[in-house]
Formats: sequence, structure tokens, C-alpha cells
Amino acid sequence: MLLNVKEGKEIKMENQHRLIEGYRDLTQDEIDMVNRIKGMSGNVGDLVNQMAASGQSAYDQRWVNIAKTHLQQGFMALTRAVTKPTSF
Repeated sequence: MLLNVKEGKEIKMENQHRLIEGYRDLTQDEIDMVNRIKGMSGNVGDLVNQMAASGQSAYDQRWVNIAKTHLQQGFMALTRAVTKPTSF
């Protein structure tokens, strides 16, 4: 949703990806795969957040943070493998 500043209303903009350089339309199979990746990343993110919230003594928080960063990069790489953006 975008905010129309003049009128103070939210407006829905369809097909925003067509206005962003490097983005393209995805096939249904690609959309399904991205949604699978997003679902798995959400589950893994919940686990990481649970470990982070458990406190300093339960788990080494330095390694929890390193894992979080690397897992985020991995899921982003999987998403980019499917979406194949044409820009850097």
C-alpha cells in the first residue's frame, strides 16, 4: 500500500514490480517456489528468535547472531536463484 500524501489515503498499486528496474513477471511455478522459501525462512527465523530470546546463558549469542545473518543470506540467495533479477 502507498500513502497518497495529498488526500491522506492509502491506495493500492498493482504490478509495482513492473516499475522497478531488474524485476520481471514470475511463472506460477516460480511464485510457488518463492512462497516455499519464504515459508521455510519464517520457520527457521522463529527458531533463531527463540534461541536469541532464551538469554545469554542458554546459547552462545554471538553464534546465534552469526547463524541469523548467514541464514538470511542463504534464503535471500535461494529467492534470487528463482527470481533471477537482472540488476545488481
